[in-house]
Amino acid sequence: MSVRGDPAPAQYQPAHYWEERARRFAVEGHGLAAVCAYGMPEFYNRAIHLEQRRALEPWLRVRPGVRVLDVGCGVGRWSLLLAARGARVTGIDLSPTMVAQARRRARAAHLGEHCEFLVQDLATLDRGERYDLVLGVTVLQHILDPESFRAALAALRAHLAPGGRLVLLEAAPTARAARCDTTVFNARRREVYLDMFRHHGLDVQAVTGVDPAPFRPLLLPYVRRLPRMLSRALLWLSTAISLPLNILLGRRAVNRSWHAVFVLGPQSPGPARGH
Repeated sequence: MSVRGDPAPAQYQPAHYWEERARRFAVEGHGLAAVCAYGMPEFYNRAIHLEQRRALEPWLRVRPGVRVLDVGCGVGRWSLLLAARGARVTGIDLSPTMVAQARRRARAAHLGEHCEFLVQDLATLDRGERYDLVLGVTVLQHILDPESFRAALAALRAHLAPGGRLVLLEAAPTARAARCDTTVFNARRREVYLDMFRHHGLDVQAVTGVDPAPFRPLLLPYVRRLPRMLSRALLWLSTAISLPLNILLGRRAVNRSWHAVFVLGPQSPGPARGH
């Protein structure tokens, strides 16, 4: 596994990119290098996973029987957590290898009867069903084509049941951060997301933080340029400092957070106009 992550390809073909990434890393341990930071060391990705779980926890407390759609489900880390809490989960992902790994992990955890995993592109998703909870973790930040981005948002809205909840965790800094953008990733400003949500018929119910500690985002654009030993030492140090700060302050320090959790619901119909 790479110490400093893997470079973004010159041309981004989403289905090919995520399948290749899954084949390399989805079978290793918890599969975090396939779904968190591409090819980064396990300690780095474990920290990201723990911070994400801490940020999402208030919105993952589900009742038995709740219908969940997990978009970009990867190896099933959130699907299995929700299924273990009694939810009926449908997970979708672009990568057949990701989906195969999610199914294998569900069977190993004796949760196969509670989960369904499908190879599907979110931008063209049409399940003909609506869900009480729709969850997406770092999915929209990888949909760079504007038309596909709009189609993905429309699909999320279309699959949300009346009174349902859409929970998204995305890289969404309050200021433009182009230094971290690549051919496979776009850190859109938070206000861009908020405007797009409202445009697609979604009410913003809450916005919370994830990772306000600035050390990893500051280091990441330069880490591949540094000598390998220095790179690993700085990654370890930035992770060791960031993790406790993000766990303790992440949800509350929303305006300083690099990622954000958006909690959304269907827009209520406006008041009827008089005649």
